[in-house]
Amino acid sequence: MIPKNLAELLRNSAQKHPRRTAIVFGRKKISYKALDEATDQIACGLIEAGIREQQRVALFLDNCPEFIISYYAVLKAGAVTVPINYMFKVEEAKYILQDSEAVAIIASRPYLDIAEELRLRVDSLKLIISTSKAKDHIIYFEGLKKKETQRLSGASGNPEDLAVILYTSGTTGHPKGAMLTHSNLVSNAIDSASAIKSSYKDAFICILPLFHSFAATVCMNLPLLVGAKIVVMKSLRPFKRVIRAIRKNKVTVFVGIPSIYNILKDLKLPAFMNTALIRIFNPVKVCISGAAALPAETLSGFEKRFRIPLLEGYGLTEASPVVTLNPLRGQRKPGSIGVTLSRTIELKIVDEKDNVLGAGEIGELIVRGPNIMRGYLKQEEASAETIRDDWLYTGDMAKFDHQGYFIIVGRKKEMVNVRGLNVYPREIEEVLYSNPKIKEAAVIGITDTHKGEVPKAFVVLKEGVVAKEQEIIHYLRERLAPYKIPKFVEFRSSLPKNATGKILKRILEDEEEKRQRPQTPP
Repeated sequence: MIPKNLAELLRNSAQKHPRRTAIVFGRKKISYKALDEATDQIACGLIEAGIREQQRVALFLDNCPEFIISYYAVLKAGAVTVPINYMFKVEEAKYILQDSEAVAIIASRPYLDIAEELRLRVDSLKLIISTSKAKDHIIYFEGLKKKETQRLSGASGNPEDLAVILYTSGTTGHPKGAMLTHSNLVSNAIDSASAIKSSYKDAFICILPLFHSFAATVCMNLPLLVGAKIVVMKSLRPFKRVIRAIRKNKVTVFVGIPSIYNILKDLKLPAFMNTALIRIFNPVKVCISGAAALPAETLSGFEKRFRIPLLEGYGLTEASPVVTLNPLRGQRKPGSIGVTLSRTIELKIVDEKDNVLGAGEIGELIVRGPNIMRGYLKQEEASAETIRDDWLYTGDMAKFDHQGYFIIVGRKKEMVNVRGLNVYPREIEEVLYSNPKIKEAAVIGITDTHKGEVPKAFVVLKEGVVAKEQEIIHYLRERLAPYKIPKFVEFRSSLPKNATGKILKRILEDEEEKRQRPQTPP
């Protein structure tokens, strides 16, 4: 039976697999029956504390069982979950709380001071709930639990009710709140589970932050849908702890970001330790990469070393988020984001006049399906610009081949115009990643007096190697047309990234803009 909402998704699995382990966190284990009961009890506590239907409750939590319990308890109470990046400072979190009009915030101990300051500065925020015992005026999470659980409105809620507001990364201006319904998220969990052939026998390791849409769907909603185990990790470090968790829990699905696979691909180990590492990964049947573009060199290198299929997908917050995936069974194409996730999700490539383009032609990728958001919160103009005739305009420039595999060539706004010729940064980055000396790379467009714009590359070298600018440029000249060659290559010790490891080109662009800005005399 297809669940009509997320509360029913969890309840169905609890009825089918009551004794199976739902969550592992260190030595702590929570069964599906216990998880369902805990979310019911917290939901009733939230209602008693004054939370009403469709009110917003923010989660300011790191990866822990309480995140999953809170997420589903808020939904069972009929309210709306608003996950917040726990690395945000006061001003960043304040904007999201004000924009969403959150009435409560559930926080981990390290973030209580920020939560208290936010309550003083956000008019709508009335309650602070802490996962550990704190001051008298802060509600203790465990103390919310009600033994006598009443009928919960959210457990039988409308599939089209708003479930979650996820704020985009906000590379320009303030982030926008993508409004996702129960139907959006349930359908994406079902399609994702079908694509990787997942079942209750699987064990997923969750090392990515759960506040992010990719982790929330693939590491939480998907396994809970099929009754699988979720091995929750606070972070990737120390990596030895992650390795132990993979071995101990016989993890079958490893979900990561490109930088993680790049590290694993290049990890220098003695032969006996390398054999041990590969043996530990042996139960893993599939690895999934998301949140950022996966270089073809990383994919092929990882698969060669571990002999495990690494599937690159594509998604965006506004699409719940998964849109495409390289097939688990069938051809996987390095550098491609694969094929449409399911028959219910449609993809097209269009030009600036919305003419549909054919195979090999580059245009904007647009998406339609049951996973597409309702719109942006309080942003009617932005919503109307992004969703037209039920099609989501992604802002990503792409093409597809005759077999229906899609390839992202860059962001529409990132495209570099060199004397009228379009240059896509992703193409240059792929070549840079194929250089054995390069660990990370990013390409942006900068202003040029003669050509209008030219590419500039930012490069992080692998440990212990040396390279010069001309060496890198010469490497590119042998592989790319002259107009695509970066005018400059800047070496960095690291590149700016967000919480999921996606390189933040906007920061690099801002730095270049300041550098090129004429200095005003004092």
